Amino acid sequence: MMKIALQIASVLIWVGLLGCTVPTDNTIDLSGEWTVKLDPDHLGEGQAWYKHSLQGQKIILPGTLDEAQIGIPNTLQPELNNYVLSHLTRAHSYTGKAWYQRVINVPASWEDKNIQLKLERVLWKSEVWVNDQKVEGFQESLITPHCYDLTGYLAPGENTLTVMVDNSNQYPGINVAGSKYPAPEDKDMAHAYTNHTQIKWNGMLGELSLRSSVGAMIEDLQVYSNTVQQQITVKVSLSEAENEHFDIAITHNGESILQREGQLSGKGLTVTFDGVDLEKWDEFNPVTYKCRVTIGTSTKEVTFGYRNITNDNAVLAINGQRAFMRGNLECVIFPLTGRPPMTRDEWFGLIKTAKAYGLNHLRFHSWCPPKAAFEVADELGMYLQVELPLWNLSVGTDEKTNQFLYSEARDLIKEYGNHPSFTFFSVGNELEGDTLWLNDLVARMKEWDDRHLYMTTTFSFQKGVGDEPQPEDDYFVTQWTNKGWVRGQGIFNARAPHFDKDYRNEIDHLTVPVISHEIGQYSVYPDLSEIEKYTGVLKPLNFIAVRNDLEKRGLLEYAPDFTQASGELAVLLYKEEIERALKTPGFDGFQLLQLQDFPGQGTALVGLLNAFWESKGMIDSTGFSQFSGPVVPLIRFPKAVFATGENFMADVQVANFYRPMMNKNLEWSISSEMEELAKGTFQVDQIEVGNEKVYGAIEHKLEVTRATKFIVSVSISGTDYRNQWPIWVYPTSGGAEGKVRYTRSVSEARQWLAKGETVLLNPAIEEMKGVTGRFVPVFWSPVHFPDQPATMGVLCNPEHPALADFPTEFHSNWQWWDLCIQSKALILDDLPVDPIVRVIDNFVTNRNLGSLFEAQVGKGKLMFSSIDLDTELENRLVARQLRSSLIDYMNSESFAPATQMEFSDLQRLMK
Repeated sequence: MMKIALQIASVLIWVGLLGCTVPTDNTIDLSGEWTVKLDPDHLGEGQAWYKHSLQGQKIILPGTLDEAQIGIPNTLQPELNNYVLSHLTRAHSYTGKAWYQRVINVPASWEDKNIQLKLERVLWKSEVWVNDQKVEGFQESLITPHCYDLTGYLAPGENTLTVMVDNSNQYPGINVAGSKYPAPEDKDMAHAYTNHTQIKWNGMLGELSLRSSVGAMIEDLQVYSNTVQQQITVKVSLSEAENEHFDIAITHNGESILQREGQLSGKGLTVTFDGVDLEKWDEFNPVTYKCRVTIGTSTKEVTFGYRNITNDNAVLAINGQRAFMRGNLECVIFPLTGRPPMTRDEWFGLIKTAKAYGLNHLRFHSWCPPKAAFEVADELGMYLQVELPLWNLSVGTDEKTNQFLYSEARDLIKEYGNHPSFTFFSVGNELEGDTLWLNDLVARMKEWDDRHLYMTTTFSFQKGVGDEPQPEDDYFVTQWTNKGWVRGQGIFNARAPHFDKDYRNEIDHLTVPVISHEIGQYSVYPDLSEIEKYTGVLKPLNFIAVRNDLEKRGLLEYAPDFTQASGELAVLLYKEEIERALKTPGFDGFQLLQLQDFPGQGTALVGLLNAFWESKGMIDSTGFSQFSGPVVPLIRFPKAVFATGENFMADVQVANFYRPMMNKNLEWSISSEMEELAKGTFQVDQIEVGNEKVYGAIEHKLEVTRATKFIVSVSISGTDYRNQWPIWVYPTSGGAEGKVRYTRSVSEARQWLAKGETVLLNPAIEEMKGVTGRFVPVFWSPVHFPDQPATMGVLCNPEHPALADFPTEFHSNWQWWDLCIQSKALILDDLPVDPIVRVIDNFVTNRNLGSLFEAQVGKGKLMFSSIDLDTELENRLVARQLRSSLIDYMNSESFAPATQMEFSDLQRLMK
């Protein structure tokens, strides 16, 4: 329910007591054609625009000015600057007051009845006039309906209804300012009010209606389940005291299950049903019930679920069973409309896709979705974390903002609290400031409603806040604790690939469930084929700017490969991120940032799906859910690269967050494309719920005569649950150098090339110009975080003869880690070479980068490597193997470089 927005006397007042009920009386649907007039100079009220027929443009509501193509037309051009790259571009934009008006006919039967106006979602402030009379007060909310009591304002017959909507920033204290974005309107970052995800639209969305009723109205109906004590408690409040007969019915599929009736005396009613035996709601059994209350002539019905969510000795439990959140962020990314969907059908498609990818949890980053999202999540079994419209670094310091947020919190709980999918609540994103205020708000919310778990902030960079839970936190979402990282971004580039670690040491001292914060954020190169999909209110000038730049640089043909190769690397990293969380005893989940692209905050294309929730082609839902589903086979092993003769050893586990699985076999194999090297079976009486037990150990001696990639697979017999991991096995030494002259000296290479020699030039990394070598791709966005080595993995042709004895895909995989770290990405923009191994640049600079190329230089033939192929080769098996493969190629007749270079071209690559 939304605020009447009179002076708030106390934060404990239920704002919006004349809120939106659902009576059985008549309803007038206000959707359809309205007239709208923009009021940028705030003239409307002074000139009494509400008194006469508004002279403006026609608009269809529900909808927005953007969808009606009303506002200031865009004048930006597709250029690689921070105006364009900030986010998708609005075709039309408007911030300020807009007046909406229409004539309505009130039936004679509504005379002397209560009449309520509901505007389901408005951004941000609204005021209402009926004919020439202003309705008392105003309303302001970003996340719950605006509702007005029009009793006494409307009369039977023709009436003029005028709604003024002001989408300008009412409380700047809810937003952190994005410093990378020059346009003032782009600095607001919280997703309830921003241009980076949804836009700062003006309009009215969802249900627009008038409803009539007689007598006292049921203002609020809340249903509280206690599965431990087998109770259901129903709490009802009315607009005024009544002495009426009441009837409460709990139903399922239209059949009455529980019922209570009696005589009401007063403005409220609390009824408890004991000995309740209903089906419990969770992700696997999303059964819901309805509670219908009738008091006099007023009736209200809500949907609820019979479920409990608890902190069970620092482990998350739902209905008493251990749960694990496989989460994703939802940041109002809807590029055709720029605003949240309001219908069940729209949310059904999104949540069904998330479930198909093995997810069971959505975090709504600094916003709260409309009721349709909760309804579908209830039906499909999706756990939701909602947040206030807040992302600020000085919370609690502005009293007016504090009062607004208190009201938003109370109204949010009242409006959506019955939904069983509403499992988690956080005050906001990465908050800093007054922690006493945050804890006080959470404490109050627990008093209001104990059906959810509460948290003061979804992570924080404030010392002592982000690394340990606050006193009122029921659960804790973080990227590190005071004992270390709990996500891979801080690890994967710093340590060689290893698959036997988890976060148990980082969380063993915490007393609440822990979920890792915004894991992933691995940028994928823009998929330029998406450009034609943007047929709505937002235009992809950022994508077009990248396409134009690639075309100018002669690199456009590589764009699809850049997308696929960088995306394959992102898949690899997301998989290990998720599995590391799944392996951790006592860990409670992860929240991805994110499965789909985030087109704001500098074009942060971190998704394996695009912004339309469509696969980019790197992995489908079947492949992703193998390592993100409710049951995931796992192995622990120390490294990805082995020398022939070493033993491969791995412990086999199962992250089972479904139910006990009886009498199953765990089957494993080690195979290459050519052969099955080994296989085995572990007989298991019961695969328990949880992730701590080791069910067996794989051990096999790895012996090869040539470099080979193997796949280690584990599956659960009789099910579709399976998982796999690559490893690489290399011979102990390479072939003879033959006629190849290897050198790290440019001057020595020059002498040999002048004599017509075959030269492998491999200068020391510190002697070359270029971009610092890095395995992990761009973090988030090169626009939002410009001060990073911003490359996005390698791209090569595995069939090139230079790589004949170096098993690789066209993209980075774990065996490339050492090669990338010990390298420079050379800038080859002005050189006539086609690199054997490209390094994908970020989409802002789009340089032609490479780390391995061949050329004819004078009389000689050159292979140039900016990857260190010399240092500590006794320990660097991959570098030794790549060097061996190159030398074999250079000794063959196939080594006949087609590109002619001058030696001066090479010197330009050196410092």
